[in-house]
Amino acid sequence: MEYTQLGRTGLKVSRLVLGTMNFGPFTHEADSHKIMDAALDAGVNFFDTANMYGGPGNRGRTEEILGTWFAQGGGRRDKTVLATKVYGDMGDPDAPWPNEGRLSALNIRRAAEASLKRLGTDRIDLYQFHHIDRATPWEEIWQAVDVLVQQGKVLYAGSSNFPGWAVARANETAARRSSLGLVSEQCLYNLAERRAEMEVIPAAEAYGLGVIPWSPLQGGLLGGVLRKQREGVRGRSTGRAADQLADPAVRDRVERYEALCADHGLEPGDVGLAWLLTRPGVTGPIVGPRTAEQLDSAVRAVGLELPAELLAALEEVFPGPGPAPEAFAW
Repeated sequence: MEYTQLGRTGLKVSRLVLGTMNFGPFTHEADSHKIMDAALDAGVNFFDTANMYGGPGNRGRTEEILGTWFAQGGGRRDKTVLATKVYGDMGDPDAPWPNEGRLSALNIRRAAEASLKRLGTDRIDLYQFHHIDRATPWEEIWQAVDVLVQQGKVLYAGSSNFPGWAVARANETAARRSSLGLVSEQCLYNLAERRAEMEVIPAAEAYGLGVIPWSPLQGGLLGGVLRKQREGVRGRSTGRAADQLADPAVRDRVERYEALCADHGLEPGDVGLAWLLTRPGVTGPIVGPRTAEQLDSAVRAVGLELPAELLAALEEVFPGPGPAPEAFAW
């Protein structure tokens, strides 16, 4: 496994991030534990979750599964850089009540305490804002986070799904408070979805944030979906990708992509992950395996060096939008 610094921090994390969103809804607790053990054995030390993961009516279950895994001991917690998130409403959907979600100081404090309890730990290494809260001023958000940092319950703060302007505003406010500010941004980014390159990734680079792409294979679209369809393979990812393939332009690009990968003797999923690891500012993509075998495939991509001619061809198949403002102005 390869490691890198998380943004401008001194924290070393693996160049592959274990996503846990499937733990609970699709992967049972025992199998989830096996996947996390396999990840540590492979050198993956960066685990990502969220307080709302767990499936409909069972929010928080994924954090509980991580908590029971940590409770097994064996250095599991100390070896893991643990990232979770706050924003989603954690109240009873049938009896909604104010202040059970978003980024008020009240909810940040309450949500952090609840996550710590479910995770069975005394600290959250990276506490991420799952979405922007346009109604809460950054002075209030940082006041709440600074208290958690002073208490040792949170070490770093990160964002997720933020536009570039929000990254800038958050960190400018933090600087005025002499706070560390955001150190990472988790965003939708892959070969087929490159809009983050216009402003989000440049903002992250300018402020020293590590970029953590989610959905690195665009919901299975870049994982060899056409070949799987020909072979009769069915699954959640092929079903999601099939909806995207209804667009003839998307299908054409995916056909060219899979042909390129085949010409180089490479698996499409490996190429999609390896490409992200070549991108400026990227710490590591999040992979959400449902089985240990899927994890093995993702780990293989970390050591894959893509030839220059393949990288150039990929740019032709999936061209980026270009930087802002030139992408939409002169």
